Amino acid sequence: MTNKSQEADVAFIQALAELLRENDLTELQVKRAYAEDDSLNVRVSRANPQMMAAPVQVAAAPAPITAPAVAATAAPASDDPASHPGAVTSPMVGTIYMQAEPGTPAFVTVGAQISEGDTLLIVEAMKTMNHIPAPRSGKVTRIMVEDGSTVEFGAPLVIIE
Repeated sequence: MTNKSQEADVAFIQALAELLRENDLTELQVKRAYAEDDSLNVRVSRANPQMMAAPVQVAAAPAPITAPAVAATAAPASDDPASHPGAVTSPMVGTIYMQAEPGTPAFVTVGAQISEGDTLLIVEAMKTMNHIPAPRSGKVTRIMVEDGSTVEFGAPLVIIE
Protein backbone atom coordinates (compact mmCIF):
# COMPACT_ATOMS: atom_id res chain seq x y z
CA MET A 1 0.00 0.00 0.00
CA THR A 2 1.42 3.36 -0.93
CA ASN A 3 1.59 6.31 1.42
CA LYS A 4 -0.83 8.23 -0.83
CA SER A 5 -3.50 5.49 -0.69
CA GLN A 6 -2.96 5.15 3.07
CA GLU A 7 -3.57 8.89 3.52
CA ALA A 8 -6.71 8.61 1.38
CA ASP A 9 -7.96 5.74 3.56
CA VAL A 10 -7.33 7.75 6.73
CA ALA A 11 -9.24 10.71 5.24
CA PHE A 12 -12.06 8.34 4.24
CA ILE A 13 -12.30 6.91 7.78
CA GLN A 14 -12.28 10.41 9.27
CA ALA A 15 -15.11 11.39 6.91
CA LEU A 16 -17.08 8.32 8.05
CA ALA A 17 -16.54 9.27 11.70
CA GLU A 18 -17.78 12.79 10.96
CA LEU A 19 -20.83 11.36 9.17
CA LEU A 20 -21.50 9.16 12.20
CA ARG A 21 -21.38 12.16 14.54
CA GLU A 22 -23.37 14.56 12.32
CA ASN A 23 -26.23 12.07 11.86
CA ASP A 24 -26.20 10.85 15.48
CA LEU A 25 -25.52 7.26 14.42
CA THR A 26 -23.95 4.66 16.68
CA GLU A 27 -22.38 2.48 13.99
CA LEU A 28 -21.46 2.61 10.32
CA GLN A 29 -19.91 -0.15 8.22
CA VAL A 30 -18.56 0.31 4.69
CA LYS A 31 -16.65 -1.85 2.22
CA ARG A 32 -14.56 0.11 -0.27
CA ALA A 33 -13.36 -1.91 -3.27
CA TYR A 34 -10.21 -0.82 -5.10
CA ALA A 35 -9.62 -3.81 -7.34
CA GLU A 36 -10.87 -7.37 -7.64
CA ASP A 37 -8.87 -8.60 -4.66
CA ASP A 38 -8.05 -5.29 -2.96
CA SER A 39 -10.59 -3.67 -0.65
CA LEU A 40 -10.94 -1.79 2.60
CA ASN A 41 -13.52 -2.88 5.19
CA VAL A 42 -14.28 -0.17 7.74
CA ARG A 43 -16.55 -0.30 10.77
CA VAL A 44 -16.83 2.91 12.76
CA SER A 45 -18.84 2.84 15.98
CA ARG A 46 -19.23 4.86 19.12
CA ALA A 47 -20.64 4.11 22.53
CA ASN A 48 -24.28 5.02 23.01
CA PRO A 49 -24.39 7.61 25.83
CA GLN A 50 -27.84 6.41 26.95
CA MET A 51 -26.62 2.85 27.35
CA MET A 52 -23.49 3.93 29.21
CA ALA A 53 -25.45 6.12 31.64
CA ALA A 54 -27.45 3.27 33.17
CA PRO A 55 -24.54 1.32 34.71
CA VAL A 56 -23.12 4.53 36.19
CA GLN A 57 -26.44 5.35 37.84
CA VAL A 58 -26.84 1.84 39.22
CA ALA A 59 -23.31 1.72 40.61
CA ALA A 60 -23.55 5.23 42.06
CA ALA A 61 -26.02 4.31 44.81
CA PRO A 62 -25.00 1.05 46.49
CA ALA A 63 -26.95 0.44 49.68
CA PRO A 64 -25.88 -1.71 52.59
CA ILE A 65 -27.99 -4.82 52.89
CA THR A 66 -30.00 -4.78 56.09
CA ALA A 67 -33.35 -6.26 56.97
CA PRO A 68 -35.29 -2.99 56.40
CA ALA A 69 -33.50 -2.38 53.08
CA VAL A 70 -34.36 -5.87 51.86
CA ALA A 71 -38.00 -5.33 52.74
CA ALA A 72 -37.97 -1.95 50.97
CA THR A 73 -36.48 -3.41 47.78
CA ALA A 74 -38.85 -6.36 47.79
CA ALA A 75 -41.97 -4.17 47.66
CA PRO A 76 -41.06 -2.22 44.47
CA ALA A 77 -40.35 -5.49 42.61
CA SER A 78 -44.10 -5.90 42.17
CA ASP A 79 -44.18 -2.40 40.65
CA ASP A 80 -41.73 -3.47 37.93
CA PRO A 81 -43.38 -2.47 34.63
CA ALA A 82 -41.94 -5.49 32.83
CA SER A 83 -43.81 -7.84 35.20
CA HIS A 84 -47.15 -6.03 34.72
CA PRO A 85 -49.67 -8.34 33.01
CA GLY A 86 -50.49 -5.64 30.44
CA ALA A 87 -46.87 -4.84 29.56
CA VAL A 88 -45.88 -4.93 25.92
CA THR A 89 -42.13 -5.56 25.73
CA SER A 90 -39.64 -4.90 22.97
CA PRO A 91 -38.98 -7.92 20.77
CA MET A 92 -35.56 -6.53 19.80
CA VAL A 93 -32.85 -3.96 20.43
CA GLY A 94 -33.46 -0.75 18.51
CA THR A 95 -34.58 2.85 18.36
CA ILE A 96 -38.16 3.85 19.24
CA TYR A 97 -40.33 5.94 16.96
CA MET A 98 -43.73 6.98 18.30
CA GLN A 99 -45.09 8.13 14.91
CA ALA A 100 -44.80 7.01 11.28
CA GLU A 101 -42.81 10.11 10.30
CA PRO A 102 -41.82 13.39 11.94
CA GLY A 103 -44.65 15.88 12.29
CA THR A 104 -47.44 13.29 12.25
CA PRO A 105 -49.51 12.28 15.29
CA ALA A 106 -48.20 9.53 17.57
CA PHE A 107 -49.60 6.03 17.06
CA VAL A 108 -50.88 5.94 20.66
CA THR A 109 -51.19 8.26 23.64
CA VAL A 110 -51.89 7.60 27.30
CA GLY A 111 -55.64 7.03 27.71
CA ALA A 112 -56.18 5.94 24.10
CA GLN A 113 -58.46 2.97 23.43
CA ILE A 114 -56.76 0.54 21.05
CA SER A 115 -57.73 -2.63 19.26
CA GLU A 116 -55.70 -5.81 18.95
CA GLY A 117 -53.25 -5.44 16.06
CA ASP A 118 -53.11 -1.62 16.14
CA THR A 119 -49.58 -0.27 15.77
CA LEU A 120 -48.29 0.95 19.13
CA LEU A 121 -44.91 2.25 17.92
CA ILE A 122 -42.00 1.38 15.67
CA VAL A 123 -38.70 -0.17 16.69
CA GLU A 124 -35.98 0.48 14.13
CA ALA A 125 -33.34 -2.22 14.04
CA MET A 126 -30.65 -2.35 11.36
CA LYS A 127 -32.50 0.22 9.22
CA THR A 128 -35.66 -1.90 9.27
CA MET A 129 -38.83 -0.31 10.67
CA ASN A 130 -40.63 -2.92 12.78
CA HIS A 131 -44.23 -2.00 13.66
CA ILE A 132 -45.09 -3.29 17.13
CA PRO A 133 -48.75 -4.37 17.21
CA ALA A 134 -51.02 -4.35 20.24
CA PRO A 135 -51.34 -7.94 21.52
CA ARG A 136 -54.90 -7.22 22.70
CA SER A 137 -57.53 -4.51 22.86
CA GLY A 138 -57.64 -2.14 25.80
CA LYS A 139 -56.63 1.24 27.13
CA VAL A 140 -53.04 2.54 27.08
CA THR A 141 -52.31 3.45 30.70
CA ARG A 142 -48.55 4.08 30.48
CA ILE A 143 -45.98 4.71 27.78
CA MET A 144 -42.59 3.65 29.11
CA VAL A 145 -40.37 4.96 26.28
CA GLU A 146 -39.68 8.24 24.53
CA ASP A 147 -39.47 8.95 20.83
CA GLY A 148 -35.90 8.46 19.61
CA SER A 149 -34.77 6.51 22.67
CA THR A 150 -32.91 3.22 22.49
CA VAL A 151 -34.45 0.05 23.92
CA GLU A 152 -33.07 -3.35 24.79
CA PHE A 153 -34.70 -6.72 24.14
CA GLY A 154 -37.49 -7.31 26.67
CA ALA A 155 -37.72 -3.68 27.83
CA PRO A 156 -41.29 -2.61 28.64
CA LEU A 157 -42.70 -0.26 25.99
CA VAL A 158 -46.35 0.37 26.97
CA ILE A 159 -48.90 -0.89 29.48
CA ILE A 160 -52.33 -1.88 28.15
CA GLU A 161 -55.19 -2.54 30.58
